[in-house]
Amino acid sequence: MASLLVRPTAPDTQGTVIDVTPESAGWTHVGFRVHKLAKGQRLEASSSDQEVCLVLLTGRATVTCGEHRFEDIGERMDIFEQIPPYAVYLPNGVSYSVEATTDLELAVCAAPGHGNHAPRLIASDNIKQSTRGQGTNTRHVHDILPETEPADSLLVVEVFTPAGNWSSYPPHKHDVDNLPHETLLEETYYHRINPEQGFAFQRVYTDDRSLDETMAVENGCCVLVPKGYHPVGASHGYSLYYLNVMAGPKRAWKFHNDPDHEWLMNV
Repeated sequence: MASLLVRPTAPDTQGTVIDVTPESAGWTHVGFRVHKLAKGQRLEASSSDQEVCLVLLTGRATVTCGEHRFEDIGERMDIFEQIPPYAVYLPNGVSYSVEATTDLELAVCAAPGHGNHAPRLIASDNIKQSTRGQGTNTRHVHDILPETEPADSLLVVEVFTPAGNWSSYPPHKHDVDNLPHETLLEETYYHRINPEQGFAFQRVYTDDRSLDETMAVENGCCVLVPKGYHPVGASHGYSLYYLNVMAGPKRAWKFHNDPDHEWLMNV
């Protein structure tokens, strides 16, 4: 099995600092990249056999795909402004370009596409915002590409967890194809931390503990969740952001809580 903790690298010629493919992760569905582009730098790419959701984590850009052109989009200059991002959905089988009109941090979320949807802008004011949990389990959610919005495979969401709080908690999993009770979804967590010298912890474990890893996660790291429960804890003094990408055989998010900890739902 691939290492579950993917650390950022120095940017390559296309600004790539994180590059997760199905091959590198040892799974089937999810691909994920992060590019850091300087103002004026351009990313040229093809979606190949995958649909893509481009998430402008910070900065502004012009995105072009055929006759579709989304000019100078973006509003969030710092992730921890905690406002929804701009994003662009692209189907499989297209070429596209992203030109940074300011310094840009761009997430490229990918999963198998079937050509059923046209390119479209996902504007920040169309992204649902909600708060989950209570007390030290409180976190704030932006649904960028939820199952209620059209796509073939992708599910994309971002979560802000206040310092000292827990998230993806009580622990839950989605690794069994068993609708309507649970769906099989691979998942990536891209973490950002404020201030950036901080850290968080993420555990990934199965009922039989055949997989049981706890990782110290630093700013810019990505965690792979091929199966199992996957709670996250933000350390005192450090706010945590993560971007989730999920995909599997069926496009639905149905999860199963760890029975040992489900009692927390009633507290």
